[in-house]
Amino acid sequence: MKQPADTPQSANAPSKPSRQFKLVKMGVTAATLFGGVMLATQQAQALSALAIVNGLTASGGVTVSKDILYGDESAQDLDVYYPKPLAQAMRAQQEIAQTYPMVVFVHGGSWESGSKEEYAFVGQSLAQAGYVTAVINYRKAPKHVYPDFVEDTAQAVAWSYNNATSLHADPQRLAVIGHSAGAFNVVAAVSNEDFLSPYGVSPDDIAAVIGIAGPYSYDFRKYGGSSAFANDATPDEVMPDRQLKGPQPPYLLLTAENDETVHDTNTVKMTQALKDYGAAVENGVIKGASHATSIGAMAPPLRWVNDVRAQVLGYLDKQLN
Repeated sequence: MKQPADTPQSANAPSKPSRQFKLVKMGVTAATLFGGVMLATQQAQALSALAIVNGLTASGGVTVSKDILYGDESAQDLDVYYPKPLAQAMRAQQEIAQTYPMVVFVHGGSWESGSKEEYAFVGQSLAQAGYVTAVINYRKAPKHVYPDFVEDTAQAVAWSYNNATSLHADPQRLAVIGHSAGAFNVVAAVSNEDFLSPYGVSPDDIAAVIGIAGPYSYDFRKYGGSSAFANDATPDEVMPDRQLKGPQPPYLLLTAENDETVHDTNTVKMTQALKDYGAAVENGVIKGASHATSIGAMAPPLRWVNDVRAQVLGYLDKQLN
């Protein structure tokens, strides 16, 4: 995707057996399996309290429920990370009056690579900061091209919104974060209401969107990522800065100071398009960051590398708490 400087609820359907929760201790390679049964529907899995409780294990500060389907295909799944106090109360089957803010994270990888497992550190980091966090997978190129991965992102966001209460999260305090191609996905999925509306969710149901080093406005026919788009597609037909539709949430769009993969022109153009549309947009520069470290430093042990975690948490705290 490297670019030169001038580039820019599921309903209560009959249940059927589904995947088991797979729970892992974070930082440990061996997985521990528990037999929580989810309730599957035609398009997603609705959560039951018992399934969540059965699928929990302590994990050195945060707890994760793995491989929850938000769609029908195996690639349409996510992991949910819980803050320690919430996980402890859930395991003890205590009454939980408090609701938590929630974040959905979408990884990058030129729409061809990456997985939720590789970005577990983001889920850990945000859960440690007090956010119920869903880290998602989505269908990849070249087998799947635009808009498949954007539709997957929208479906995962809608699943999270519609199931937030079952996760002891507040759907009114749901934010979406993406990095690189994942930033394209989240901005595209939220800024055009056509992606969320099939699931009964509106863009302004989302409390905040954070895009980190996203390729929102470039000619994929000349530069990287062409395998993710149809041969006859044009930037005007697919780039998020040209597809705005419907009410908008607030946005934070971050760039990496030393990014040699995605030029900051993308963020400049996306910011201007959102402002022209009337949306609230803030920008930030991650000083000293490369494209990779603009997300890698979300890991708490790497917070000294740059301030991306501080900027993300500062914005989330302002918008969600």
